[in-house]
Parts: sequence; C-alpha cells; structure tokens
Amino acid sequence: VQLQASGGGLVQAGGSLRLSCAASTKIFDINAMGWHRQAPGKERELVASISSGLNIRYPDSVKGRFTISADFAKNTVYLQMNSLKPEDTAVYYCKISTGWRNYWGQGTQVTVSS
Repeated sequence: VQLQASGGGLVQAGGSLRLSCAASTKIFDINAMGWHRQAPGKERELVASISSGLNIRYPDSVKGRFTISADFAKNTVYLQMNSLKPEDTAVYYCKISTGWRNYWGQGTQVTVSS
C-alpha cells in the first residue's frame, strides 16, 4: 500500500492550499487518518486527525485555520489550509492508521513566504 499526497507548493502568507492523500489500494479497518508535518530541525508533529468515529483533533497552532476531511470508503484524506503563515512551512505527511500498523505518505512540501 502506498499513500500519494499532493497539493503542496509555494504560497504567500495569508494564502490557502488544499492537500490530498489517497491510498493506492484498499485499506481495511481504518481507525484514523491524518496529517503531520516536519519543519527543518524540528520533530514531526500532528497537524490534524480524524477518527473513524469522526472525532477531529487539531493542535492550537492550526485550530481555526486548517480543516481536515476524509472519505473512509475511498481511503482518502484532505487538509484545507487557510490563512497560512510562514511558520506553517514544512513537509506535510499523510497517515492512515489501522489496528496493527500505520501507513505514511511520501510527504509534500508546503512553503509559505512572508
């Protein structure tokens, strides 16, 4: 199974981007899907997650600006990012979790210029 993420790019501060992630084959028994990011010299951090019960989590740093959505039947997850800030610059990774393993996408670069 491979996760293909897309939608990253270069945007000015205040702009928007929409990330998408789809699995190459069907994944069964998904518990949650989400997005993480990693900036240079920093640890990977959670950006947004959505459970199969549709519980959604955001860290305070993106709350009110980012929106996660997902189609569990199609194994796809999206991240709408608005009001982007330079500190949002990072490589963004999608993740799909089942009861026995996590699947990670290859990462897509998001760069926000000031």
